[in-house]
Amino acid sequence: MMMPNAADNNWDPSLSRLLTSLKEVQSGGEDVAFLSELLQSKQLHALVQVHNKIVAKGKDDKFYPLLSNAMQVTLEVLEMFGELKTVSKEFQELLSLLQKPHFQAILCTHDAVAQKDYYPHLPDIPPDGDEDEETVKIVQLVKSDEPLGATIKTDEETGKIVIARVMHGGAADRSGLIHAGDEVIEVNGISVENKTPADVLDILQNSEGTITFKLVPSFGKGGSRESKVRVRALFNYNSDEDPYIPCKEAGLNFKKGDILHIVSQDDAYWWQARRENDKVMRAGLIPSRALQEGRIIHERQSDPQSTDGKPALCSPTNGNTDCSPKTPCSPTPNATALLPCKSTPKVKKIIYDIKENDDFDREMIPTYEEVARLYPRPGFVRPIVLVGAPGVGRNEMRRRLIATDPEKYVTPIPYTSRPLKPSEQNGKEYVFVTREKMEQDIADGKFIEHGEYKGNLYGTSAESVETIVNSGRVCVLSPHWQALKMLRTTRLRPYIVFVKPPSFERLVETRTNANARSTFDKESSRAFTEEEFHDIIRSSTRINFLYGYMFDEEIVNEDLASALSQLLKTSWRVQSEPLWVPASWVQFNIKIEELVDLIAKENNYGKLNKSTCWKWKEIFTSISTPSLSLNINTDLSEDLTKRHKVWSRWGKWGDCSVTCGNGIISRRRLCVAGRCAPGEIEEQHRPCTRTPCDGNRKEDFEPEMSP
Repeated sequence: MMMPNAADNNWDPSLSRLLTSLKEVQSGGEDVAFLSELLQSKQLHALVQVHNKIVAKGKDDKFYPLLSNAMQVTLEVLEMFGELKTVSKEFQELLSLLQKPHFQAILCTHDAVAQKDYYPHLPDIPPDGDEDEETVKIVQLVKSDEPLGATIKTDEETGKIVIARVMHGGAADRSGLIHAGDEVIEVNGISVENKTPADVLDILQNSEGTITFKLVPSFGKGGSRESKVRVRALFNYNSDEDPYIPCKEAGLNFKKGDILHIVSQDDAYWWQARRENDKVMRAGLIPSRALQEGRIIHERQSDPQSTDGKPALCSPTNGNTDCSPKTPCSPTPNATALLPCKSTPKVKKIIYDIKENDDFDREMIPTYEEVARLYPRPGFVRPIVLVGAPGVGRNEMRRRLIATDPEKYVTPIPYTSRPLKPSEQNGKEYVFVTREKMEQDIADGKFIEHGEYKGNLYGTSAESVETIVNSGRVCVLSPHWQALKMLRTTRLRPYIVFVKPPSFERLVETRTNANARSTFDKESSRAFTEEEFHDIIRSSTRINFLYGYMFDEEIVNEDLASALSQLLKTSWRVQSEPLWVPASWVQFNIKIEELVDLIAKENNYGKLNKSTCWKWKEIFTSISTPSLSLNINTDLSEDLTKRHKVWSRWGKWGDCSVTCGNGIISRRRLCVAGRCAPGEIEEQHRPCTRTPCDGNRKEDFEPEMSP
């Protein structure tokens, strides 16, 4: 056996000691020869040297992270920015940097390294081991008031006790040694063979101090990472009243409107979640979207009469059996959860009248809506939409809100097809257009809502709402509830407030004391009747049932002064605080940011060409948004001149100066994040083909965008 030269200072001492210890092995053979050859190999020697250098460098304090939650600190900084009324350009630039997805990805990676999230999990059992041998792991947990965070069940095939699930954030999950599917052999030295889960639970409850588990690892994968999905709950849930939840103690109760952090969706029917900003880190069980939808379908088919007394469209009582399942949806005797109904996949396309819109909206099954935080941006204020039943007071609340600050709160001017009266001015109270023009715009989807009164069309234009939004003022709307689908889009991102009536007794009392006039009879001024009060209550219940999943907030209009005060506080929050919105709205912003960066790179920060500009036009047309409302026209420079004040958190199109003298002109440039991109300092010139030129004619600019 060849030994390394002891005088060789470059040889690692630990390898030398290992080689020396091989002499003590009495039996030779292939194994000893293999180890000797491996320990003397240059490759292993080089790896050991690299390892030693990393360990030596790692002991330096400057290589240790200052904190392991940089992403959380960044989010707190963003929230602090949101509370500031005015910010400087440096703050705006920092805000833009902190919200970039690539920068946030770096912070997440930093936190993962700082928390040593890269350490491997317990390795799987080698497949070539002896079949008669079992690898056993012993896990010790200290019992406390906190639940262990794991559930057990009896395996239907083997009859043995196994770990059913491990709750994220619980003691079992934090140990990193207990996984779903592990077989339980002993608990505190007591064999669990031929015992039921209830027997094992008794053993755990009677144990004190340290609890020792003897487990046989499962062959499945280890614990999964927490997801970052946040959802808004669109229904109330109480696990104590759920007969199908696998473990009531592990259930998570929540109310409609709560923000939930979905940490695991591994189970198709039971998700693990925790309430956002909840101090309790252990996750709880909630029904999955598929399970909850199946339950609601079953309830509607069992009781076709809805809360408004109308039969469901997918029910035998309505004569439509195409979408009803072949078999009733009910739990099986051995099932632990109610499974969604299985129906014949059949889709029918039908044409229906707009009056039937509510009937079709009734068939929607809102369960969860994925959400993300939307931070306020300079130059864009989310519109406030007041929705409620006729007579509940939403229009009066809108008028009083505007009266508090007419310069800040604005309502769009409605359009009409009726003739202009001599005393009227176009664009002041109404925008007057021809009936043909208005009918064409309605057909093109340019109106949020529209209707006909005494033979004339009236409506609210989406463009007028966007104009107010882009002006930095607060657009206040009180549309019909059926207009919510047109309003709740990525383009406008409204904040929807549902104005609710108080109880029937308080409704009658407050309206009578205020001498309120009925809004149901436009021909005369009279008080509300008792039947009209009942109509307000019924309509509010129906609106909440059909469109409640779209509401961001509810205000009970019991007293108009207090309701207005609450609305003013809401308006301030919308303008200054980050709020939860549909995730698609925020993901849309990120896509726009990536698109702007791509444009800058592909076109060398302002060196435009004809083909790419027409590609931009198609992209911007398909994803038009108020905050980035540039249209790539045949003359880009003219469009930039008109829109040089457009600002967004991703960047702006800079209106760099254009000069023309002695036959030389310069080009427009793209500025990103409020600053000219790298490489834009040097002006690009070319000989001017037109003499004399003053740089003011559009034909003097490059490039031409026409095909």
